[in-house]
Amino acid sequence: MTVAELTEKFTRLESQIAQEKGDFTLFALFMREDVPDRWDLIVSAPWLGDDKRAAVSYLVDQIKSKLGERDLTNLSRIVLIDPKDVAVENLNRAIHVEHGSVEVRDSNFFGLPIKHAYIITSKRPPAAAAT
Repeated sequence: MTVAELTEKFTRLESQIAQEKGDFTLFALFMREDVPDRWDLIVSAPWLGDDKRAAVSYLVDQIKSKLGERDLTNLSRIVLIDPKDVAVENLNRAIHVEHGSVEVRDSNFFGLPIKHAYIITSKRPPAAAAT
């Protein structure tokens, strides 16, 4: 499978999950320099909640059911990050994309050297309404 096919599949998956569960703050594929043949799926969304194990399980189930077992093997890990994390907020300010794909090469994200990345969604959550 080509990288273009993989990113297209994960872009569709992100859009489907966002329709079912709510918007993502960040949804991206990162290829770290130390793992050059697998992708990290980086996910941040307010609806993920505090139960990280349940959230990862949900994402794995979605990948298996909507994309297939093989696409899951392209991932080295799924990383959940709090939408209020400073690194997520900084990325949201720098890159604005929703259900698309912004390619980034040879950068540093979250303190890790990233060889290649596809940012599928990066957007700030809506501000809470003042009461």
